[in-house]
Amino acid sequence: MRVELRNIHKHFGPVHANAGITLTFEEGKIHGLLGENGAGKSTLMKILSGFYRPDDGEIYLDGQRVSFHHPADALRQGVGMLHQDPLDFPVMTVLENFMAGSPGGMVPDKRKARKSLKTLGEQFGFHLDPDATVASLTVGERQQLEILRLLWLGARVLIFDEPTTGISAQQKERLFQALRQLASEGRTIIFVTHKLYEVQELCDTAAVLRLGKLMGRRTAPYDLDDLVKLMFGRVLKMERKPAVPLGEPIFRVEDLAVESARVRIRNVYLEVRAGEVIGLAGMEGSGQRYLLRACAGLLRPTSGRVWFRGREMTGRSYLDFYQAGATYLPATRLEEGLLPGLRVADHLVLTRGSRGFFVNERHARDLAQEAIRTFNIRGRPDSMVEALSGGNQQRLLLSLLRPNLSLLFLEHPTRGLDMESTLWVWEQLLERCRQGTAIFFMSSDLDELLNYSDRILVFFAGQVSAPIPAEELDTESLGRLIGGYGFVPVEEAQTMSVGEAAHAR
Repeated sequence: MRVELRNIHKHFGPVHANAGITLTFEEGKIHGLLGENGAGKSTLMKILSGFYRPDDGEIYLDGQRVSFHHPADALRQGVGMLHQDPLDFPVMTVLENFMAGSPGGMVPDKRKARKSLKTLGEQFGFHLDPDATVASLTVGERQQLEILRLLWLGARVLIFDEPTTGISAQQKERLFQALRQLASEGRTIIFVTHKLYEVQELCDTAAVLRLGKLMGRRTAPYDLDDLVKLMFGRVLKMERKPAVPLGEPIFRVEDLAVESARVRIRNVYLEVRAGEVIGLAGMEGSGQRYLLRACAGLLRPTSGRVWFRGREMTGRSYLDFYQAGATYLPATRLEEGLLPGLRVADHLVLTRGSRGFFVNERHARDLAQEAIRTFNIRGRPDSMVEALSGGNQQRLLLSLLRPNLSLLFLEHPTRGLDMESTLWVWEQLLERCRQGTAIFFMSSDLDELLNYSDRILVFFAGQVSAPIPAEELDTESLGRLIGGYGFVPVEEAQTMSVGEAAHAR
């Protein structure tokens, strides 16, 4: 299916999210749509998939003008979109989610659907248990389920909005194989991203948006510096974390063990000093998140001990850690970090407090304006948080942090952010390090782990390495450790010399 967007305009109040964009997407190819956070990429694709109606402009499919009133209209015409945060029903089973939106009346044919799910899954190498709940799946598995559902519903144009966010390298490889296969079968693939190396690896063409406008279009092979200039107006480089004098030890875990239905982590020993950054590396689902949550009081460890600022905190709640000077920032911004349905100003009042018993609207707006100015949030005090882009949601979360934190736990702190936003976020975090805050973070981005960590813990098959100085690693050696090659569990490393451990790596 050939897709044409002609002179598309979309406003959200004074924000001109799409300003006269004209693009064509040919069948049988993978088309990259690049841009920084807030550039208008997702808005444009939501217009194409029926979530938004354009203020002006036209959509053509195979030369025929179409108009969509909602996503079901677009899907009936063959256009389906996989969103950055999968739109599924976590409490329902894989099979029930697969059938969502399908025709079949009050009593759909589950046997037929089960067979189709199995057949499609085998075609793409996706192995999903039809009777498992979606809540038990990883982000990558939830994406696989949505791809199969869209194909079953007849999608010929497939839009992927930041699909590699929060998935493992192995799942990304499987996803890319599936996209190449879909394109070879004649489907039109639109791949929305801000990651240049993914476009270089995968896409036949790349269109670049900036501030709602089309800045240019390129075909493979690409000049990456050229794409960066189109995206940001200048070339950006990620630098290594500058040396920060470390303070006294403030956090310690000893022989810590954490269990879940999917993984068991044991024998974790770690001491963290003020101003230090500890990175957690491993394949998705290897236990990094469980360890972070156990260290912050959000998950009770099965054994071991935890100390924070000289006090034993084993088994204490997150509120106890919070009151002692620790804060946790989750990866799921709208599920755990922010409150959908509330404004930017409401969030500032909730975290900073109000003057008096009733909320003072002028004070709330002043707090919000200050945060918007200081943290460069592209929004207004009365903007709903769900209407902000991922990068602006992350900036808002950072604006809500208290000053003088001793310890900051972060899940994927730059998840879904473009390079410029990533650099900005780490500028803010490293400034806190200079003020004595220790940072404990997990990430699937190896460059981020290597550039900003002082030491790295590697997770593999339910085991954790001893802390490894980041300066001793590069992307290749860290990637091998994550895959289990040369991995040394902490209990073995304790019996080895420094030279032996380095040789094993």
